[in-house]
Amino acid sequence: MVFNNNTAEQTAELLLQINAIKLNPKNPFTWASGWKSPIYCDNRIILSFPEVRNYIREEFSKHIEEKFGTPDVIAGVATGAIGIGILVAEAMGLPFVYVRPEAKKHGRQNQVEGFLQKGQSVVVVEDLISTGGSSLQAVEALRNEGAVVKGMAAIFTYGFDVSVEKIKEANLDVFTLSNYDNLLKQAVHKKYINDSEFDALKEWRISPSTWNVEVK
Repeated sequence: MVFNNNTAEQTAELLLQINAIKLNPKNPFTWASGWKSPIYCDNRIILSFPEVRNYIREEFSKHIEEKFGTPDVIAGVATGAIGIGILVAEAMGLPFVYVRPEAKKHGRQNQVEGFLQKGQSVVVVEDLISTGGSSLQAVEALRNEGAVVKGMAAIFTYGFDVSVEKIKEANLDVFTLSNYDNLLKQAVHKKYINDSEFDALKEWRISPSTWNVEVK
C-alpha cells in the first residue's frame, strides 16, 4: 500500500527528476532476470542529492512512526537500502542493522550485521520491491534471528502480482512511499513520456516477463 497520495506523487516526481527512475520504452533495459523492461530504478542515486534524501528520510521516519510505532531497531536490506536505512535510524534515534542476501562464508558467517537481540521489534527499510524475493529473504533472516518484524517500508514498488502474493503469504505489513501507478501519473503530467510510451509502460506491467512492444 502507498501511505498517502501526496507523498506518492511527490516521491515519484523527485525520483524522475534525479533519474533514479529512467523510462525508455523505445530502447528497453535488460534486467538481470533477462526481462526486457521500459523502466529502470536505481534508488541509490537518492543519496547523492541532499534535498531528496532528506525528504525520503523524513517521510520514512514520519510514516514508520504513524503506522508501526517506534521499533527497537531499523534494518536495511543490502545493499541498496543500507544508506537510506542508516539515515532513517539516525533520524529516529534508533539502532541500525543490515541484512545480507545470504550468510557470509567466512568469519562469524552472519547474515544480519549489527547488534540484534531476540525479541526486539524491527521495521525493515527497502529501496525497491520488484518480485519481492530479496525483500522477503531479509525478513526471514531477521525472524530466524528471533526478531519481531513489525513491517516493511519501501521507497518504490512495481506492484507486480507475484510480489503482492508473496507479501501476503509472508504475513507482512508493507507500505511504500510511491508506486508504479503514481509514477506513470506523474510522468504523463510532467511530460516525461508521451501517450504511446504511457501505453507501452502499462502493457509491460501487465506481463513483464513476455513484454515486447513496438513504441511509435
